[in-house]
Amino acid sequence: MRKTHALVQVAMALVNDPTGRHWGYELSKKTGVRSGVLYPMLTRMLDEGWVEDGWEDPTTIRDKRPPRRYYELTNEGRLALGAVLRDASHDVRFAGVLQAARRDPRFAGLVGGFA
Repeated sequence: MRKTHALVQVAMALVNDPTGRHWGYELSKKTGVRSGVLYPMLTRMLDEGWVEDGWEDPTTIRDKRPPRRYYELTNEGRLALGAVLRDASHDVRFAGVLQAARRDPRFAGLVGGFA
């Protein structure tokens, strides 16, 4: 997968919570990546085996809304996205993205761990 700012941002969000269930809308808001970029990226990650998907159990939903699709990072995805972040930490094109993440408490300790 081609390394882009959007991929690095999504990789940081997924690797920051490697065992969590991630909703597309939540990832979009957390990373600032537009849905038109995010969902095709998640589809490619599914094809690569980096994430698995599923649907929220409709019997547990309290609000009147349809079930949400979630994405979970696989072991292969942890390794692949960890490598993406390590490579990005040595690439001047991603310096701005990584500097912004260093200032964001949600990513504390994550960015520096890939140098």
